[in-house]
Amino acid sequence: MTTNKTTISTFKYGSWVLASSLLLSSCSDEPTTPSTGKKVAEQVNEHSKPVVYQVFTRLFGNTQTANIPWGTKEQNGVGTFSDFNDAALSGIKELGTTHIWYTGVLHHALVGDYSQYGISQDDPDVVKGRAGSPYAIKDYYDVNPDLAINPERRLEEFAALVERTHRHGMKVVIDIVPNHVARHYQSTAKPAGVKDFGEQDDTSVEYARDNNFYYVTGQSFQVPTSENYQVLGGNAHPLADNLFAETPAKWTGNGARAAKPDINDWYETVKVNYGVKPDGSYDFPTLPDEYATKDLRAHFEFWQDKELPNSWYKFRDIALYWLDKGVDGFRYDMAEMVPVEFWSFLNSSIKMHNPEAFLLAEVYNPALYRPYIQQGKMDYLYDKVGFYDTLKAVMQGTQPAETIFNAQQKVADIEQHMLHFLENHDEQRIASPDFAGSSEKGKPALVVSNLISRAPTLLYFAQDVGEDGSEDAGFGKPTRTSIFDYIGVPAHQAWMNNGKFDGALLTPAQGQLREYYKAVMALSKHPAVVAGDMQPLMVTGSEKVAAFSRSIGNQQIWVVSNFAEQVSQISIDIPLNTLTQNTNEKIQLLDLLEANQNAELTITAEQAHISLTLNALSSAVLTTGAHNEK
Repeated sequence: MTTNKTTISTFKYGSWVLASSLLLSSCSDEPTTPSTGKKVAEQVNEHSKPVVYQVFTRLFGNTQTANIPWGTKEQNGVGTFSDFNDAALSGIKELGTTHIWYTGVLHHALVGDYSQYGISQDDPDVVKGRAGSPYAIKDYYDVNPDLAINPERRLEEFAALVERTHRHGMKVVIDIVPNHVARHYQSTAKPAGVKDFGEQDDTSVEYARDNNFYYVTGQSFQVPTSENYQVLGGNAHPLADNLFAETPAKWTGNGARAAKPDINDWYETVKVNYGVKPDGSYDFPTLPDEYATKDLRAHFEFWQDKELPNSWYKFRDIALYWLDKGVDGFRYDMAEMVPVEFWSFLNSSIKMHNPEAFLLAEVYNPALYRPYIQQGKMDYLYDKVGFYDTLKAVMQGTQPAETIFNAQQKVADIEQHMLHFLENHDEQRIASPDFAGSSEKGKPALVVSNLISRAPTLLYFAQDVGEDGSEDAGFGKPTRTSIFDYIGVPAHQAWMNNGKFDGALLTPAQGQLREYYKAVMALSKHPAVVAGDMQPLMVTGSEKVAAFSRSIGNQQIWVVSNFAEQVSQISIDIPLNTLTQNTNEKIQLLDLLEANQNAELTITAEQAHISLTLNALSSAVLTTGAHNEK
């Protein structure tokens, strides 16, 4: 428990102030910005702040609570596409969601037996977990049969989910995993004329441009072994014999070239060849430097007369196939392990097919951020190495709050392309002991992460109700909700309430946390948040408080977040040249979030400052209300 006494009624007050602000602003003369002369409304229309809700599709609708380590689908349960009913989708939309990233949709390797549907059985020796990794794709033209009520009609059930999502005003994002595929790739759903990955490879050589894989010639694959690991946790299975037939052996997904990968390698996958030779040189045309400033059509035209590796065309056809089925965009797994030229080719092809397609990439090397945005034509990248890592350290109390501004400044020129998050399937849950130990500690971080820039925000399912990821699922270990196993997600199940999605089983603290998330995400529509400039502000009184302003035209807000677990009395210096009014006066400020009544702006001829008392782990989003006047 914290000393923050904010209540749900307070959140409603903050939302009312925000709604009034937007309504009154729309009725008044629209202010212009001195630098461009454009109206605020026009500037806002040029920008957007998508809100991406990532859901692990297999876990979302599961109501079973046995949670047996390495449990089967029958023991531990599994969710399906149909669990995303109207109530569920309405609840997701309440968080301000614009895009749902349905993780684990594509047919990946899993231990279950679907041979009666014409699907070959996977070998558990090369499957991680019992339910399998969503990043070991077995059939790029199909969906996971686990997710269908009737596996024979699984594509139809997915199509119905896409239609329901669109009906609720949200777009659909799925994964594309370009760097690797499952060790046993075999498509049963591919269109006529399409060849499987590797089907036409010359396996007598380590490398050829149009081979889809790399080969360890003259050697057979050996299953990795470890004293600390047993397949399926030691549970019996007829195929769990430490053998998997693959001759010659293929390179492993993370680039390991040994016939017997290490147990820590991505041994369940094989690396895809994009025309990068084993010595690292390229077997395809490179993109001229000036294309960093050229538009998508120029990129598209550049590739039309080029001869390119076979894998490039395979992935282009896969992406267009899903766009034609109503998918609105893709999240690209480990995009930095694939050449930037390929992304120029693929993304320009996608945008020529659907200009509104949403393209999000997992890139962790800051040196590659700009090339993958500018040359690779990505819409958005993870802002992990930098902003997330810094914010996590602030939440854990190992760095002062002001260090977030150094991280933000490093990507200021591309901030609208850098997606912010506090949780996702790769990261620890905020409430887990290894991260922050309490979901309350995520509240000031959420405010900062969502409001500091034009960056879009990603929310991971059950983040808004404080899931701690403490379940021992089997292959997936506690602190992260398992992506490899069949498991229930307790905090999420409380909100789900057996398919009613009304939150009736949430504790009061969980219910208040969800209301807080809704209130914070509602601020994403504020013009100053959507498109305003950000300026860090100097705080006196606590190194655990971060403050900044966002402004566009005459609209200005001041955001103050207290990461301390005690009340903080602070003063914030406000540069006079940033104020839209600078007469000598004291102004009682409105708080759009937590309805703090004690915030006051004092302006003199020499200086301006805000005095404020903040409860533990709380935030204020302050405005004079001046821009609301007619």
